Amino acid sequence: MASIFSTSWDSVCRSVEHAVEWGLAHRDLSGVMAVGIDEIAWHKGHKYLTLVYDIGGDVKRLLAVAEERTEASLRDCLAGLGATVCGQVRFVCSDMWRPYLTVIGECLSAAVHVIDRFHIMQKFGKALDEIRAEEARQLPRDGYEPVLSRSRWCLLKRPENLSDKQTVKLRELLKYNMRSARAYLLRKDFQRFREYRSPIWAGKFLDEWTTRAMRWRLGPLKKLARTLRDHRPLILNWFHAKGEISAGAVEGLNNKVKLVTRKSYGFRTAKVAKLALFHNLGRLPEPEFTRKFC
Repeated sequence: MASIFSTSWDSVCRSVEHAVEWGLAHRDLSGVMAVGIDEIAWHKGHKYLTLVYDIGGDVKRLLAVAEERTEASLRDCLAGLGATVCGQVRFVCSDMWRPYLTVIGECLSAAVHVIDRFHIMQKFGKALDEIRAEEARQLPRDGYEPVLSRSRWCLLKRPENLSDKQTVKLRELLKYNMRSARAYLLRKDFQRFREYRSPIWAGKFLDEWTTRAMRWRLGPLKKLARTLRDHRPLILNWFHAKGEISAGAVEGLNNKVKLVTRKSYGFRTAKVAKLALFHNLGRLPEPEFTRKFC
């Protein structure tokens, strides 16, 4: 009985593999004008997949997948798309992962490269949480009340998403002259960056904000300010590409990737993971053949 099920499962896997291979060979990539590049953990042990998405059209889809999150993995993805497709890409969206930035600068040099604002705010959250955690440990050692206990989400969540209890807690925290409160206010002030329409004025605000952040004695935020300075042109490219790409599409597709992964209860091999992702998110054409049923 076990051998029958094993044979049947192998047959299904081969059918899916053939369908995906056929779809990849016959898909139309002529309309790919904007791509999103990101990585996602697909297995325990820090195992990642590099993902390239088509985010420019009405239909968002997965274009390429490769193991790891290195320069080589992204090069493999772009090489699989071909020089013609890479040459027609006008916009590319990514995070600040250095290996990706290097390859994008070489292989997609004609495109406007935009740093995803979601990842910028994600780094803000990590810096703020690091400051809060360190200060929460320090207060009792210095003989102060542990006012930062159970305050993590009060500081990290958006004000409109706070519960009534969390709102009251946040108001109390902001009355104290604490590093966590100053870091929270700095991050809140940075939100004004989104309100600008001109890259010139946005650049002036970014310069002023990073200068102010460097003067405050908040190590994680000073590190973030240096990172923002280093990536200033790519961050401001968002204003040049505004209306052409949606960075939120990358996160939306990432959520679908996670859903496919959860449904699988953990892929055993990267090959199976790639097949499942292309099958669900690739929007691949299907071969026309006669189905035989036994």
